[in-house]
Amino acid sequence: METLQRIFFKNAQKMHAVPQESVDLVITSPPYPMIQMWDEIFIRQNPKINDYFGDGQEMLAFEMMHKELDDVWHEVFRILKSGGIVCINIGDATRSINGNFMLYPNHSRILNKLLEIGFSALPEILWRKQTNAPNKFMGSGMLPAGAYVTLEHEHILILRKGPKRVFNNSEDKRVRRESAIFWEERNAWYSDVWFDLKGTTQKMNYKHVRKRSAAYPFEIPYRLINMFSVKGDTVVDPFLGTGTTMIAAAAAGRNCHGFEIEPDFRKSILAGMSSAVKISYEKINNRLDAHMAFVKQKLESGDGFKYTNKHYGFPVVTNQETELLFELPESITETGADIFKVCYFDEPLKENLIDPQGFTTFQLSPNIKDKSQAQSILKKEKQLPLLD
Repeated sequence: METLQRIFFKNAQKMHAVPQESVDLVITSPPYPMIQMWDEIFIRQNPKINDYFGDGQEMLAFEMMHKELDDVWHEVFRILKSGGIVCINIGDATRSINGNFMLYPNHSRILNKLLEIGFSALPEILWRKQTNAPNKFMGSGMLPAGAYVTLEHEHILILRKGPKRVFNNSEDKRVRRESAIFWEERNAWYSDVWFDLKGTTQKMNYKHVRKRSAAYPFEIPYRLINMFSVKGDTVVDPFLGTGTTMIAAAAAGRNCHGFEIEPDFRKSILAGMSSAVKISYEKINNRLDAHMAFVKQKLESGDGFKYTNKHYGFPVVTNQETELLFELPESITETGADIFKVCYFDEPLKENLIDPQGFTTFQLSPNIKDKSQAQSILKKEKQLPLLD
């Protein structure tokens, strides 16, 4: 199996490189209107926005910022297949301008626009941002009327273009079955509130880039990709940023096109791609370890399992999990300008099949002659030639 990951350093308002109705899933986190760190990028697109911050017309500035995003949402509708899904991570904004504190509802403005374009809304997800801030008060603290509720969650809007996707032929059905997730993951991931995610701390060395980035946690695009697409599908991120969605797509066995207007992000994106094999290996191991912990707990409680996964031999709760198969990346190579090919191991990667009585810890490694190849993945990152 192979996938392609391609980066376009272009404005996503015109994604001409992506053919009409060729994309299965769009996942993105755009710049948030009325968050000060992104004022510059919106004003660069439309200098008139800056005129409305000082004369009491902040809502007009808010609307003009969203009009810049609207062009991207029209392009998203164009490139998505019928049945394709778009997931947008967006936070509302709170801001004081000229002494007036208020909330700017980004999620509702975007949702209304997508419905106007022709998307159908599906139940959305809220994810709670964990914080260690010792003082979260906004406004007048303990004194009524002037104190404000803290804004500690973000929205993941989920919408579909056209009717539900169908899988008609035997090959499509096989790939869908192999793309299944665990029963216990289904219960957590398809909940409408996620409490278990942490925000991503920026670790870039480029200060002028870092202040314009707010990458969401890897777990967000990784979950969404596994929830709303199958292996081999094509994912697009119109606001690629530091490349989190592309790394998640590679880890999940999906193709990805990413658009990024800021060329300064290039080094950060490529650095992330050079670590994608290691990240994939660790993520899949973590999922298997979590499943084995679930198996152990269930068996210790006296419950049994009716089904067994045919690729790995461990117990699973439902028949839908019996063909679940992980694709582990083996290598990433640059095949053209900002185009990368990801190659995956040919065989199911396994060692130490589960012993239900001994609760053996499941350790992932290639089922090939030279198992040192897998060990080297965790010991060192495979650097791309471009980074040398």
